[in-house]
Formats: sequence, structure tokens, C-alpha cells
Amino acid sequence: MDKSRNFIEQIIESDLEEGKHGGKVITRFPPEPNGYLHIGHAKSICLNFGVAIEYGGITNLRFDDTNPSTEETEYVESIKKDIHWLGYDWEDRLYYASDYFEQLYELAVKLIEKGLAYVDDSSADEIAEEKGTVTEPGVESKYRARSISENLELFQGMRDGKFDEGSRVLRAKIDMASPNLNMRDPLIYRIKKVPHHQTGKEWNIYPMYDFAHSLSDSIENITHSLCTLEFENHRPLYEWFIEKLEVFPSRQIEFARLNVNYMITSKRKLLRLVKEGYVSGWDDPRMPTISGMRRRGFTPASIRQFADRVGVAKRDNVIDISLLEFCVRDDLNARANRMMAVLNPLKVVIINYPEGEVEWLPAENNPEDPDAGNREMPFAREIFIERDDFMKDPPKKYFRMAPGRYTRLKHAYILHCDDFVEDSDGNIKEVHCTYNKDSKSGSDTSGIKAKGTLHWVSVEHAKKAEARLYDRLFTEPVPDGDPEKDFTSFVNPDSLTVLHEIFVEPSAGEIAQGEQIQFFRKGYFVLDQDSTKENLIFNRTITLKDSWAKIQKKHKK
Repeated sequence: MDKSRNFIEQIIESDLEEGKHGGKVITRFPPEPNGYLHIGHAKSICLNFGVAIEYGGITNLRFDDTNPSTEETEYVESIKKDIHWLGYDWEDRLYYASDYFEQLYELAVKLIEKGLAYVDDSSADEIAEEKGTVTEPGVESKYRARSISENLELFQGMRDGKFDEGSRVLRAKIDMASPNLNMRDPLIYRIKKVPHHQTGKEWNIYPMYDFAHSLSDSIENITHSLCTLEFENHRPLYEWFIEKLEVFPSRQIEFARLNVNYMITSKRKLLRLVKEGYVSGWDDPRMPTISGMRRRGFTPASIRQFADRVGVAKRDNVIDISLLEFCVRDDLNARANRMMAVLNPLKVVIINYPEGEVEWLPAENNPEDPDAGNREMPFAREIFIERDDFMKDPPKKYFRMAPGRYTRLKHAYILHCDDFVEDSDGNIKEVHCTYNKDSKSGSDTSGIKAKGTLHWVSVEHAKKAEARLYDRLFTEPVPDGDPEKDFTSFVNPDSLTVLHEIFVEPSAGEIAQGEQIQFFRKGYFVLDQDSTKENLIFNRTITLKDSWAKIQKKHKK
């Protein structure tokens, strides 16, 4: 059964049936290179590239670089990396709005020649004051009646750098009484004597976003210009520029932006988190940036799955972060190899196992993947287990290691806990056990029943490593939803826990940076980019189960 079509797909299919644009579908992803991409951009990338692929079309990557004050080549490169990582390719269709600066200038001149644009000498405050309100019409500028020849001369002077920044702007001449404030003689060009990352010092004026965006779409013959709902009120202006300039009729279609609880996607607020030290950088694994999610161990497939499950809506809503976490677990369960790691070690001495002897026991890499094969784990007299996997006086339903009980070691033997050693403060220093040699995993003939199965590593062979345990960055579902409180007051103090001395099985030393693994019973982890052969660093991507609800319930008691 075919999946139901969302409203954008329905529009495209209708256009194709009518033979619009010669049956072509051309979309674009148009980021401003003034920051790092986040989860909301990921949805837009998946949508723009996805519908083009579905209908045999193409997608352009275009940087809308109209504000050189905030744009940097660093952002350009990070955006390209993120899109490729998500699995999409713009091939040879990499463009910049700055590629069209000359064409955009000529189109602005055309508006002036049609009597549809004028140079305004008013200050920014005067223009804002004269614009009016949602209930009161605006006031026409005293410069609105300038002649076409005077406007052409002044606009050329703006381009030539004859005037100071802020002294003049070019405005469209539309309707100062329009109920849509975007149509009240919007700015088209402003003077900005700032070097541009692409054009250097060539230009003294730069187009405003609304003007450049609509006409860049038209220049590229974009058939379906997909953008988020905050641009819905800008659509009449988008269409006005296209109509008055008689250019290719690109169509703007708005969809709901992606809002995920426990996340924020405001670039300004994300920048505050970085600058004020709440996170270590734009790629901090707690950040909702694509680079942060990549470093945390999220996979491209999981983010694409999330975008597909969220779907395309016409109205804004908030998506539960647990859906994203489910998609990550679902993908990693199938692809991540299993390994052993002990995060809070407690030594166990197997007193009847021969000293100096080592067995190499087979262990399956991934039970979900029959082609993943096996590895070998060293087993010896001394092993580490998790400290909370032993209790000297356990409750009734505790099935892990305790005095007098049998417990199985994953891929190894059944142990019987005989004794333990405490220090002067009553802390457990060491546990003494005996093993049954007939209880080897895969060939157990012992007849012993052990309810609990524990993970472990050999003390002699284990590699020391560091683990960074990441959790949600905020404690509130909508951290920026209360105007009375700063969103940083909801930063989760437990969003990062660093364990400086964990122990991993020796095969973990062969993991490549960025490779995802599952530490048995402890969650999904990825080898961090700062890791070296001598200093292994693992980031926890996500726990095996959603424990957040339990944690929140505990805090509220």
C-alpha cells in the first residue's frame, strides 16, 4: 500500500499532472552561512532533497550570503560537510546568492525604472516609526516621490560607495497601508561597507534577504521553494518581486518548522550556550547541531528516519524528543557491534581458576546481524564487573552477584560468590568467587541455573579509557517558553558526567573514530574525535532504554 502523500507532495504531483515547468522538479536548500546547522535544518535538508529524489528532480545548494557581517567560510564548510554526512549530494549545483549580485543589482534598477523602487534618506528609526502598526497604516516617506532619474543616480552612488552606511537605503514602492507589514515599502538594499567572504571589497551595497531569496530562486528556475512557516507572511512580497520583474515564477510553499522538546534551535541562543561556556563548542554532543549529533554518535539514517516519521505539517507543533531517541536506538541496534566495558569497576578474583592461565572465548559481535561474525575475549583469574552488580545484602528480587548466589558471565562461565573483602569504611574492595568449568557459554553441561547475566572484562587485558555520559541539555521540555525566566536557568547540571577510568575489552582498542558500538547493558557509545590509541575516549550516544521519565519522576518527589 502506498504511503499517504503530504500536502507538498500533493502540490508537486498536481503540477506534474498539469505539465508545469516541463515536468521538472527543482528544489533548493538555502542556508545562510552565519552558523552551524541544527536538527531543524536536518528536516529541511531531508525534505528538499527527498522530494526531488522522489520525483526525479534535482536540488541545488545555495548559500544566501547577503550579510557579510555575520558570514564566514567556516560556516560554509561545516554546512557542506553536514549535508554530505546526511547522505545527500548537490553534485555540481553549488551556488551563492553573491553569484547573482550583478543580476540582482540590475533587477533593482529595473524596479526603479518602473517607478516601483526609490532611494530613502530616512534613518532606521524614522523608517520604523513611519511603518505603522498592525492596526494603523504606515506613513509614506517624504522621499517616496523622488524622480526615477534621481533614484537611479542615487542608487548608482550607493553602489560606488559615495555615501555612508545607514545614510540611504533602496525601498520597494508598494503600499504603506497594506495589512501585511512586509508589504509596506520594504527595504531592498542597504549600504554595508564590509568585505564579503566571496566577493571581497567589490560591493558597498548588499540586497536584503527577501529580495535576494525570491529572485535567486527565480534565477535558478526553482519550481518549488520550500520554507518554514515564519516566511508565510513574506510570500506576498516574494510573489510581488517575481510578478513585477516578470521573471521565472518560482512558488514558495511553507511547512511547519521542526520543534523538539528539550532542545532549542535559535542560533542566537545556541551561540550564547557556546560563548558562555555551557557547552564546549558548536559540536558539543549535547547540542542540537548536526555536528553535535554526529559527534555524539547519532547516525544519518536515524535522523532521516526521524524526519520521515515526523512528516510534513502545515502548522507548528512540538515533537517529543523520545521519538528521535527511538530512531537512534532502532538504527544502532541493527548496526552497532557489541562489546564489554565496565564503567564503575569492582575486582572479582576467581579463586579456583589457575593463576597465569588465559582463555580466549568467542563472543558474537552483533546478534542482529548474522554477517557480523565473532571476536575473542580473554578470560583470566581476575576480572572487573560493575560495582552495582554486587550487593552483600541484596533485596529479594536482586538477581545479580551476591554471597551464596550463582551468576553467569556473558560469553563465559557461571560463578558462585563465596566471599568478599571490605575496607575500614565498609566499602567492598574485592569479591571472591569460584567458577564451574562445565558451565562455559555455548557448551554448558553443569545443570546450574543462574538468573542474572553480567558483563565483565579481564583485569590483565582490559584497556583503560574515559567515558563521557551525555544526557539532555535542559531539564524543561520548553526551556525558552517562559518569558520571565532565562532559558539558561534550565540547563541540566547532569547533562555531562565524565568517568576518567573505565575498562574496556582489548578489541575496543581497534575501533575507528566515529564508530558506534554497544557496550553490553550500558548503552550505545561512539569513539570521540579527541581519542587516541593511548587515550581512548567514548561518548555515550544514548542509553539502551529511556530512563528519563524515571529520573524526572524521582526529581519531582
